[in-house]
Amino acid sequence: MIAIKRLIQFIFLYVLGVVFLWTIKYSFHLSDYLIPSPIELWQEALNNGFIYTKAVMDTQTVAIEGHFLAIILATIVALIGRLKSWIGSFTKIAAYNLQAYPIVAVAPIIFLFLGDGLASRLLITTLICYFPLLLSFIGVFAQPVVEVEHFFKSTHRLNWRLELLIRTYENLDKLITVVIGSGTLAMVGTIIAEFLAATHGIGYDIRKALYESNLAKILVCLFLIGLSSSLYLAFLETLGDFIKKRLS
Repeated sequence: MIAIKRLIQFIFLYVLGVVFLWTIKYSFHLSDYLIPSPIELWQEALNNGFIYTKAVMDTQTVAIEGHFLAIILATIVALIGRLKSWIGSFTKIAAYNLQAYPIVAVAPIIFLFLGDGLASRLLITTLICYFPLLLSFIGVFAQPVVEVEHFFKSTHRLNWRLELLIRTYENLDKLITVVIGSGTLAMVGTIIAEFLAATHGIGYDIRKALYESNLAKILVCLFLIGLSSSLYLAFLETLGDFIKKRLS
């Protein structure tokens, strides 16, 4: 199964990273304050693992919702941006200019008007992960499939809906790959929002652990984030394979 494969890959990489930290710790005789010992890490996982698991589930839920909104937003903007009128040109320029602002610069304004709840986290998540979707969607929707479209033009059956369907089908693999990849950015965006000002979620727990200089807590949180992200990406891959099989 894809999920098991992704989990094994992540756990392998995580273990390599932790072993590398412990190698540095014991090679240079660093204190547990800087890098936690294996026992301390294990105790932290046992004592607070359930709390962090609930926080990760909360974060992942927001990330999925934000990812879904980003796909909708990117689709709408790409459909308008593909137009060869001033509306299409203005939409693309506005979308590109908005992305030029770092999220840390825009976040205070978002938190000022929306507070530190769900709405802010969703908006920041959407803003972070929608841009790569937008670029791909604009590229696909604006790129003609010459041979196929020429046939339908010659038979006077080509309209804008059929044109979009043809281009989407011809670039289905590219679109699915981008959607799957942006799922990781959705999780990143949610954690950034929680780290900046939210009062719950795994990003908030990481911020507290950072203030306490507690690397053991951060490592446990990172492990759970990786597990959750791997499962979500495996779900997206499975869904993408199902869609491709159905369409073909």
